Amino acid sequence: MEYYEAATYLVVLSAIFGLINTRWLKLPNTIGLMTITLAFTLTLLFIGQFDDRLLERELALVRSIDFEIVLLNIMLSFLLFAGSMHTDLTQIRNLRTPILTFATFGVLTSTFLIGVSTYVILGWFGLDIPLLHCLLFGALISPTDPIAVLGLMKQAQAPKKLEIKIVGESLFNDGVGVVVFLTLLSLAGYENQEPTIISVIELFSREVLGGLLLGAILGWLCFQCMRAIDSFETETMLSIACVMGGTALAEALEVSAPLAMVVAGLLVGDNYFKQRTLEPDNASYLEKFWKVVDELLNTLLFVLIGMEILLLNVQSHSLYLGLIFIPLLWVCRYLSLWLPIYIYAETHEFMPRTNLVMTWAGLRGGISIALVLSLPESLSRDLFLVITYMVVVVSILGQGLTVGPLIRKLNQTAEQKGNQTEI
Repeated sequence: MEYYEAATYLVVLSAIFGLINTRWLKLPNTIGLMTITLAFTLTLLFIGQFDDRLLERELALVRSIDFEIVLLNIMLSFLLFAGSMHTDLTQIRNLRTPILTFATFGVLTSTFLIGVSTYVILGWFGLDIPLLHCLLFGALISPTDPIAVLGLMKQAQAPKKLEIKIVGESLFNDGVGVVVFLTLLSLAGYENQEPTIISVIELFSREVLGGLLLGAILGWLCFQCMRAIDSFETETMLSIACVMGGTALAEALEVSAPLAMVVAGLLVGDNYFKQRTLEPDNASYLEKFWKVVDELLNTLLFVLIGMEILLLNVQSHSLYLGLIFIPLLWVCRYLSLWLPIYIYAETHEFMPRTNLVMTWAGLRGGISIALVLSLPESLSRDLFLVITYMVVVVSILGQGLTVGPLIRKLNQTAEQKGNQTEI
């Protein structure tokens, strides 16, 4: 299927599914689109038992799209830039220490816990998979998906401090998670060279610190250019150039493009919208442009996730493992958050229930699927793909539908007890 034909087919389906969700289901966009797409694909699988023409067309569409490249190299930078542009930098700055701790120590701890647990559990099932491969699975499934989290937090009516903690963590731990995954993947690729602790630290530090520094430089330069003019069209083009050129530059410098785009978006959005009070129309136009980009790419992404079910090579043991890993990942995330929350509980007003909410709001999404699809077959990709897909579906549909009621229930309980401290 040609690129234009595939894009047309995908956009038309996304528009139809979006209409159905907005008009009748009225679910959060992320959840509604994925639900409709899964139902559509499963219906085609059933009809395909009698007439496989429509099923073959969807199969051709899915096979023609390299999900890893489309998400990680194209969509992710735009989505992170758009999401961080509308995030309050002042609030992020006030909570920067716990947020960065969640995004680094939390991801590394979760990767280790999940990796070791995976190694043990697979051994119980008689599957001899090396520990490094299991750690790769831990790295790809640990980061929460900022794309799913950002959308749901807007509708969950969470207290502002809690929202900033969850959104800030998801923006940064996504980039750190990708770096951890790529670092472990590079170790798995060593043939005649033995990896050293120093080489691993150098690789990780270059990706993370280089991405943060590049993002700060790009954000500052982009804002300085935008403030020197008074033209919505040119300002919009400059912001697009910042994302596309910054992503290409990050890849050339071998630093983290996701982290660079998060920092650039935070700096551009915070400075631009604060200093455009005299020209509110320009700020409004730019904000609406990036909101449309965010919504469009979100729609396409979660329709694609629903279609990826066609790529699964499902076996009975992989289904059992998926059912085991769903609660296991909740436990590992809870444990990975426990120490940072305990340390910062008094200085940043963390309550014990914050761990529960952050665990349940830690949705997995397209990032995990894209990373597992990037694994070579020799690293147990088919097995980890089925487990990851089951985790993502339960995460988005199950946790996504219940995180709002959970937050409201906890707030009501706190009010009844006379506790006015925000969770």
